[in-house]
Amino acid sequence: MKLWIVAVLLSFAGYSLSEDENVARLLASKNILNQYLVEGRDLTVEYKIFNIGGSAALNVNLKEEGFPQGDFEVVKGNLQVRWERIAPATNVSHIVVVKPMQYGYFNFTSAEVSYLPSEDSEEKVIGYTSAPGEGGIVGSKDFDRRFSPHVLDWLVFAVMTLPSLCIPFLLFYRSKSRYDQPKAKKN
Repeated sequence: MKLWIVAVLLSFAGYSLSEDENVARLLASKNILNQYLVEGRDLTVEYKIFNIGGSAALNVNLKEEGFPQGDFEVVKGNLQVRWERIAPATNVSHIVVVKPMQYGYFNFTSAEVSYLPSEDSEEKVIGYTSAPGEGGIVGSKDFDRRFSPHVLDWLVFAVMTLPSLCIPFLLFYRSKSRYDQPKAKKN
């Protein structure tokens, strides 16, 4: 009797899972591609949306509200994107380039993804991308101080050390040439 009840429950579970396979299911991720986040320099954000369902996702909207206009300037790309459909077992990518206008810690939040899971559905499904979390935006002066090649500094150092190296060498060379007269050879 117990075995029969377990079999019925498993068949209902299998039937309910097979019904859900005919709808679209989207997984979305948001990644910051830069190794260093620097004030006044480009910051690249990549969005990837994967359709792992059995149907095409329709009217897919990606809406990013995590970059306020006072703190960031959009250099390339759009913060609100729309795709007509994303086929099953495929993915789409979108890249936005923004420029941080001030330094400090910033919380990178998730973007909103909304879509219709099948052609006959009328209610949109709303989901969110992964959130990269908090990141430190370094000031441009601090970044230049740490990572610039310091060519001017090395040039000034070379010019300043030249007198302390050249003056003793010139004194040595002059005295050597004065006291070191070559002797005439006898034939």
